[in-house]
Amino acid sequence: MKKLIATLATLAVALGSAFAQDLAAVTELYNAGAESISINKESALKSFEEALKQAEALGEEGQEVVANCKNIIPNLKLSIAKDLVKASKFDEAIEALKEVEKVADAYDAEEVEAEAESLIPQIKMSKANNLYKAKDYEAAAAAFKEILDEEPTNGNAAFYMGAALVGAGKNKEAIAAFEIAAANGQEAKANQQIGNIYRNDAANALKAKKYADAVAAATKVNDYKEDAQAWQIAGQASQLAGKNNDAIKYFEKYLEAAPTASNAGAVAYTVGALYQGAKNNAKAKEFYNKALSDPKYGAEAKKMLDALK
Repeated sequence: MKKLIATLATLAVALGSAFAQDLAAVTELYNAGAESISINKESALKSFEEALKQAEALGEEGQEVVANCKNIIPNLKLSIAKDLVKASKFDEAIEALKEVEKVADAYDAEEVEAEAESLIPQIKMSKANNLYKAKDYEAAAAAFKEILDEEPTNGNAAFYMGAALVGAGKNKEAIAAFEIAAANGQEAKANQQIGNIYRNDAANALKAKKYADAVAAATKVNDYKEDAQAWQIAGQASQLAGKNNDAIKYFEKYLEAAPTASNAGAVAYTVGALYQGAKNNAKAKEFYNKALSDPKYGAEAKKMLDALK
């Protein structure tokens, strides 16, 4: 019996010594991780993860190390993810943050989990903005669309998606994106961009002698923004198409919108001539009078007025 008791006592001492050695090894791993943080975060993380695994196997003896590791690991993973962002490794950073969320949830690190969750949309926007600045418009548009798919009311993402689509030459899709932006807090600047698209379309159609298309696009512009030039394009296209009444209407709108424009006298003279051709001498005189001060057309306008007396 005494021999059995002695044997059990010896075993207890041996086990105690083994636990002490195991705890010392775990503590060494933990300390190695702490020392590595400022030098190599990835190496530090591996040390902490291994320390956690071994400390958990120790049960009650390793509880303090377990608690410390569970506190450090989510924060360290978050820091590593942020470093990826600084290096513009956006896709890797997003995947790293998703892992942070999982670990933080498992370790009850609520603040870390919330920060990781909030960072992901910001990083996606940074990725899209970087692509746009690099003039990789197709990729930028796709990146902004990914954000918009997840946040349908993100007017800022919709606006820059539209801008990227313009850069990619996809004006129809750009208008649709700008419409979404306008409906979600970006109305003024989105409408400005839509107006610009229609005005450019109108100018290109006029140059290509597609007069009906030019008028259609030009008249859409002012649905979105005030734009005197669009009325001028509509007037020119109508005149070249032989639709003089429409030309008069659009040129008058141009003069109302830009009465002090450098070509106001020339346009007024044109309107006077169009009215004269329509046998409306009273209106012809009105607009010839507006052209009298024009350095190029003033003398001719006076001749027309004298002829109409």
